[in-house]
Parts: sequence; C-alpha cells; structure tokens
Amino acid sequence: MRTRKEHAFTLVELMVVIVLIGLLAGTVGVGVFGILGKGKKTIAQNQIKAFQEAIGLYYIDKNQYPATLEELTTPSSEGEPFMEDIPDDPWDEPYLYDPAGGTTRRYIIICKGEDRVEGTEDDISSERTPKE
Repeated sequence: MRTRKEHAFTLVELMVVIVLIGLLAGTVGVGVFGILGKGKKTIAQNQIKAFQEAIGLYYIDKNQYPATLEELTTPSSEGEPFMEDIPDDPWDEPYLYDPAGGTTRRYIIICKGEDRVEGTEDDISSERTPKE
C-alpha cells in the first residue's frame, strides 16, 4: 500500500522544474525577438522598394517626381493609383521622403528604425541599409 507522500513532488523538484522552464523560455525568447527585429528591417526594406517602384512609374507617367509620398495614391493617366495607400513603417512611424535629398537617386526615402530617431545607426533608407 502506498502512502500519500510517495505520490507527491517535493518542493525541491518543483523548483528545479520551474528553473529549467525559465531557462528554456529565456533562451528561446532571445532568439525569437532577434528574428522579429530582423523581420521588421526586411519589411521596411521591402516597403521602400515598393515606394521606389511606384515613384518610377509616377515619373514615367507625369515626367516629374512626386512632391510627397501621398501623391502616389493619386490616379495615373490610366486611372489607377500608383499605390493604394502609404503604409507606416513597421514601428508605426511615417516614412520620411525628400524629393531632392538623395545622392544615388534624386530622392531619398527614410525609415527611422526601431529607435524612431532620424539620423541614427539603425535608419533604413533608399540609399543605405542598417548594420546588423
């Protein structure tokens, strides 16, 4: 006949299991957050490429660059907008656009990055991608 004591976990056993689960969650969590950060950078880079394509089409259609990104939502000569809407960056900030500020192109598009501050190391632009 078994006693009640033989079926229960000791406090030490429970603490060891809790510590192991915490360590495992911490290790996995760090990897997941790193992947999410890289994913947001990739999204910003892809959105900038989409802006560049729409600006190219705008230039072909109107023979000038748009003064603002919002002009990309106006109809082309074909009646369709160059872009349906202008998304915010992955950190919920608007993209910055300067139609005369680029060096490799006439314009520049900037995502302020995770810190949401322009001119820092994590900025993503149509001319430069952030360091990993």
